[in-house]
Amino acid sequence: MREQVSICEVGPRDGLQIAHSHMATDAKICWIRAIAAAGVKEIEVGSFVPPRVIPHLADTPEVVEQCLRIPGLIVQALVPNLRGAQNAYNAGVHKISIPVSVSEGHSMANLNRKPQQSIAMMQEIMAWLKAQPRKVPVVAGCSTAFGCSIDGIVPTTKTVAMAKGLADAGVDQIMLADTVGYAHPAQIKEVVRATREAIGPTLYGLHLHDTCGLGIANALAGLEEGIRAFDACLAGLGGCPYAPGASGNVVTEDLVFMLESMGFATGIDLDRLIAARTLLHEALPDEPMHGQVPKAGIPRTFREAA
Repeated sequence: MREQVSICEVGPRDGLQIAHSHMATDAKICWIRAIAAAGVKEIEVGSFVPPRVIPHLADTPEVVEQCLRIPGLIVQALVPNLRGAQNAYNAGVHKISIPVSVSEGHSMANLNRKPQQSIAMMQEIMAWLKAQPRKVPVVAGCSTAFGCSIDGIVPTTKTVAMAKGLADAGVDQIMLADTVGYAHPAQIKEVVRATREAIGPTLYGLHLHDTCGLGIANALAGLEEGIRAFDACLAGLGGCPYAPGASGNVVTEDLVFMLESMGFATGIDLDRLIAARTLLHEALPDEPMHGQVPKAGIPRTFREAA
């Protein structure tokens, strides 16, 4: 048996939220279906935020409704607060993601609240969710866990304290997010070790960006520290509208290639995953698409590990 690594595709949310043009709802659903058909089992399909804040994701309720019909797919949506969590729950999502900034500058710009206020908010959200008849797990993302384009250096102790606060609030899983893509492999290892020591298995995975070209290297560093879950984005789209200078996510295609080549099972068909880029390009022809493996082509030496 090969060791499993989980990949959550965040393209329909993180990848589209600052795209230069809007992706039509029908095209978005078709794209998500293609990603799921490639074997991706978990997709963040949108965000329950006010449409005026992120117009690109105004169709999230409709997208969720359609995606819930895709067999075997875990439908995840991002929410910023209790009202968003209630809307997501009532829409029927399988999993809720909630970003919480470690740095104060990003927290105020993105969420208009201080980090400690976010922990109090999380306690409120978890209390409400646990009172509901249907279990919906929450994955909390520690945004700017490795650095901030507003505040600069984010000490490891600050990231660990935030993760501990979220774990104590009762979240099911915690992702450490390199929101602005400033991290390097040694830092990834240091923060992962310190966080795991504080919260144990509640540390679930990594959400990485490729601003400085180290996204895949940082994923490998996390892998070496025992991380077995990653967020990634088809064609490396994405970025945070409230994090100046942040660029796209780690490329799903490249990440799958690395993991499968190393003998880890992702359950994802690389050929079909790359083919899904065509639907993205047709819907957003002016959007730059990234990824080394799609550009080079899958090498003849590539084999999904036995």
